[in-house]
Amino acid sequence: MLQSPASCSPRCLREVADSRQHVPVHCHCRQSPQQLRGKHNLGVTLCPAPRPIQTLIVAAGKKGKGKGPDEEGRVTTTSVSSGIKLENVAITFSMQQVLKNVTWDVKTGERVGLVGVNGAGKTTQLQIITGELEPDTGDVIKARPSMRIAYLTQEFDVNPGRTVREEFLSAYDEQIKVQNRLEEVQVELENVGSDMDKMTPLLDEMEKLNNKAVDLDMSLLDSQVDKMMPELGFTPEDNDRLVASFSGGWQMRMCLGKILLQEPDLLLLDEPTNHLDLQAIEWLEGYLKSQEIPMVIVSHDREFLDQLCTKIVETDAGVSTTYKGNYTEFVAAKKEAIAQQYIAYEKQQKEINRLEEMISRLAAGTRGGRAASAKIELERLKAPGSLVEKPFEAKRRTFSFPPVERMGQEVLSIKGLTHGYRDRLLFKDATCTIEKGERVAIIGGNGAGKSTLLRLIMGEEKPVEGEVTLGEHMIKPNYYEQNQSEALDPSLTVLKTLELAAPDAELQDIKAILGRMMFSGSAMDKKAEVLSGGERARLALAKFMMTKGTLLVLDEPTNHLDIPSKEMLEEACKNFQGALIAASHDRYFLRQVATRVLEVDKGRFRDYPGATTTS
Repeated sequence: MLQSPASCSPRCLREVADSRQHVPVHCHCRQSPQQLRGKHNLGVTLCPAPRPIQTLIVAAGKKGKGKGPDEEGRVTTTSVSSGIKLENVAITFSMQQVLKNVTWDVKTGERVGLVGVNGAGKTTQLQIITGELEPDTGDVIKARPSMRIAYLTQEFDVNPGRTVREEFLSAYDEQIKVQNRLEEVQVELENVGSDMDKMTPLLDEMEKLNNKAVDLDMSLLDSQVDKMMPELGFTPEDNDRLVASFSGGWQMRMCLGKILLQEPDLLLLDEPTNHLDLQAIEWLEGYLKSQEIPMVIVSHDREFLDQLCTKIVETDAGVSTTYKGNYTEFVAAKKEAIAQQYIAYEKQQKEINRLEEMISRLAAGTRGGRAASAKIELERLKAPGSLVEKPFEAKRRTFSFPPVERMGQEVLSIKGLTHGYRDRLLFKDATCTIEKGERVAIIGGNGAGKSTLLRLIMGEEKPVEGEVTLGEHMIKPNYYEQNQSEALDPSLTVLKTLELAAPDAELQDIKAILGRMMFSGSAMDKKAEVLSGGERARLALAKFMMTKGTLLVLDEPTNHLDIPSKEMLEEACKNFQGALIAASHDRYFLRQVATRVLEVDKGRFRDYPGATTTS
């Protein structure tokens, strides 16, 4: 347990030192005293330092590039009562304008979801908020200048060698450093005797440390951790367990707890559900819903956005648009807005055509006055701000798996499966069958054995007991591994990767498919080793979708895919005429695709008809 260091005002110590008297001197500080006697025998009565300082999680308040407080790119502290606002923000990288006109805000009690295709600038906006990036133009307006901004990323910042309690206390890094240095200075003061030349700089340092530790009370840290841990599901027995012994979901809870201990004014979350199982995702949703902290969420998990978000901000072609409600409501509202804009566009175009025809007809006759009036009305309709633009709707990317020709009715048979590793049993006498036309979702917690089951189906592992056999008639599996993008040959180009995957396909068909996957022109000649994570994921998906098979076996297929790519995969899976087995934590994907659910639980299969319906 951390103890409050015995420290007091350097003014008290100076009075003692200057008096050169070895007599008790009462401390002038405002707290109740406690006794500490140094080697120099000064009878100094010391007091504990006050309450803890809240460490800034992110120093969010940087100015724009060399600009003053009233110039473009500034950070201001007016016009919002809580949270933060981006106003007319723009930024360019390597001559490419990523953000052109971004304006949105988030207030206390609101949870904003940032959506857009990969590369739209979602994470860039988070980095502008934290001050990691500076906008070329526009303002970042904060409710107050010393806002504490927390950033929870998909890569959990934990030390596996610490105990759970040490990990939580590491949230108070600055306070602990101040405490440790105060203790060191006190020991040094005890050792200098009456040497004023050595004592003076130590007293100066102690004064600075005490100023830095205004309102610091280390004894509160333990009580704050004691309160936080059970809220996150940890028990007193977990205090001394190593962080490394916990799953990714529990490590995420530690990261979230460390952030909340620092009482942030704004919480940013970047793909927080990656690597989490369904239980951990649902816990995270419930916990975040109970918080009033304003939140900004970047996620491709549509169900997560549905459960949490109070409004959605879409970034498209560098411009932001705000919609009230969750993700599903955003999709409906956007569709309706496009439909209404198209109606207005058609109506205006019809009126423009009528006026142009009237002007052409009247100009040759004697009715010049009516023609002039029509010209004025036409100019008004075409004036900037009056002309209704034809709504742009990105063409929906579609794709289909190679057609299934002939296959038997029975696709997979599992009988009496018992399997595991060393002292860890995953399956105990598990049994099921899968037939043609079924699309089966495999669900279960992390470590339940979902990926192991898929490897058993593919013949990559042999069961300890029992049978896992494919049907006898034309059952050819096509396997999408969890880390499929990492298995790409880095030396092959994008085009060559697909040519080898589908040797019978026509070159123009392969190029058309790559175009749907947003690889065009010179991008097809890039080697896999230079592709971004999102590009590798799309290439791996294209390779999978070009491969012939009658049974699709998918392990977390939506990881690293943007929402349009997920939608394309969903449509292709629903139209596939063979059988499909998919292990995934993506509830939205499973709800769209699955006709049956197998839950792996305590070594057995729980079989549910219909799509997954997690709460």
